Amino acid sequence: MTEHAPVILDVAGTSLSADDRRRLAHPLTGGVILFARNWDNRAQLLSLTSAIKAVRDDLLICVDHEGGRVQRFRTDGFTHLPPMRALGAMWMDDGKGAKAVPGSGALRATNAATAAGYVLGTELRACGVDFSFTPVLDLDWQEEAAGSRSGVIGDRSFHRDPRVVSLLAKSLMHGLLQAGMANCGKHFPGHGFVRADSHTEVPVDTRSLKAILADDAAPYPWLSSTLTSVMPAHVVYPKVDSRPAGFSKRWLQDILRREMRFDGAIFSDDLSMEGARRLDGQLVSYTDGALAALEAGCDLVLLCNQSVGDGKAVDELLDGLAEARAKGHWQPSVDSESRRIALLPETLPQAWDDLMYQPAYLQALDLLP
Repeated sequence: MTEHAPVILDVAGTSLSADDRRRLAHPLTGGVILFARNWDNRAQLLSLTSAIKAVRDDLLICVDHEGGRVQRFRTDGFTHLPPMRALGAMWMDDGKGAKAVPGSGALRATNAATAAGYVLGTELRACGVDFSFTPVLDLDWQEEAAGSRSGVIGDRSFHRDPRVVSLLAKSLMHGLLQAGMANCGKHFPGHGFVRADSHTEVPVDTRSLKAILADDAAPYPWLSSTLTSVMPAHVVYPKVDSRPAGFSKRWLQDILRREMRFDGAIFSDDLSMEGARRLDGQLVSYTDGALAALEAGCDLVLLCNQSVGDGKAVDELLDGLAEARAKGHWQPSVDSESRRIALLPETLPQAWDDLMYQPAYLQALDLLP
């Protein structure tokens, strides 16, 4: 086992360049996150993922593939998965009139959520992708707040009620598990209440810790035995900590680890997002951001969309972390590496052509809303 490979980076195109291979072989690289620019068709994607594994077979190949508007691969046979809000709407629909059966909408919705997880996981794994950053556990505040809340979350959320979110997310994670894929709850402790988009701003949620734990963060302890990883929000909750949650020992170590008893992997969100670039009022480098996230309690750090062009930022991060380790400013974690390895699939994927005739997959397609 590698001592600790915390960096999840990206690659520039639809095949690996010499620079991509060099960065992937770096001992601090633990995985790759793919984007739509890395996609042309299924055969090309399988060739790309095979080439990544040929560099190092323990690299975790990841993607943001939730359904709805956040789905990187949409053509050449990939199922167009519904936004998670569609499952929440199904939960609420128990029919009308004499044939209405109270609770039947909820039961249909949980079944459909499991089907969505299974389709999502089996299709990705058939193309060599190990892991998707899903499900979103943020609450849907949009309707309640007359559209003034988070547009970046919006219909990516299952529902406003954390109980509904938890049960639908658990059902979706069951489908992922059937496909041999781990899961990632995001964005802890909740991104749905704030309007600002952490990709371009530093969102601030001024509610009390009690209010956040009672509402937006409630799914996390309820799902602590089911979640295999968590991604914290690049949101500042000033009544709890002055730093965004992904850089906060209070949120990650005291609350998530100790109080909520979560023992899976913690990913930082993308270090290149605006919500991660400023700590304590100062603009920080990617290396300093990564070190702050790791010190706060993250096991893995993402740097996205920086391999395009000369990729200088990726090299600076890898070199900066190596230098910090050599100087004793950062101590690699065997526990963190174990959590990373635990996210790798333990079963062989089904071939795409076989999947198209598999009864469980075909039934799952029929159950989608």
